[in-house]
Amino acid sequence: MQSMQSGQFQQMGIALNVNEMVIEPSFQNMAVVLLLIIPIVTMRSFAEEKKSKTFRLLLSSPIHLKEIIWGKFLACMIVITLMVLISSYSIGFLFMIGEPDVGPVLTGYLGILLTAGCYVSVGIFASSLTENQIVAAVITFGFSLFMWVIGWGAQAANSTTGQVLEYLSIIEHMDRFLKGMIETSDLAYYLSFIIFGLFLCYRTLDSNRWR
Repeated sequence: MQSMQSGQFQQMGIALNVNEMVIEPSFQNMAVVLLLIIPIVTMRSFAEEKKSKTFRLLLSSPIHLKEIIWGKFLACMIVITLMVLISSYSIGFLFMIGEPDVGPVLTGYLGILLTAGCYVSVGIFASSLTENQIVAAVITFGFSLFMWVIGWGAQAANSTTGQVLEYLSIIEHMDRFLKGMIETSDLAYYLSFIIFGLFLCYRTLDSNRWR
């Protein structure tokens, strides 16, 4: 009996080590790569059309502006999702040689895609501000990086300010997904972030309609 319990604890320890030492770092590295790639993916969303003078034609189309924005967002997310799946060979290899805990893997993918959605919403909004694709990419990277590192100041701040900074930090929310936890506050953060970014994009483009 004791030997069976010992074996179970060893298996749990191995699964825990695999999650902490391999799966979590893999997702964290993936998030860093997306931080660099997404500004490039989104920078052409509206900036190129502004530069090529087809932006007015786009606004005069029978398709509603909200549908255009959501279409751009979903197109970018499809590209990013394919990139994430292609780059997941290391995690797939773990399932071939062992039995890692499936829960943190699934929630990890959810966290990565929600984080990517936040980056994409920032990128589309930035692209609506300028006709220069490089400027749009720099704005996207700069703001996304800021939302990544803002939580680092939480420990140095007082309790209230620290809690606010920690909540605003995108990496703090993603870390809980990587540990297999899905909390309502994290889902609310991601969805609010994405919707607010797309709303700002809509307001920017709608104001350009009447200029």
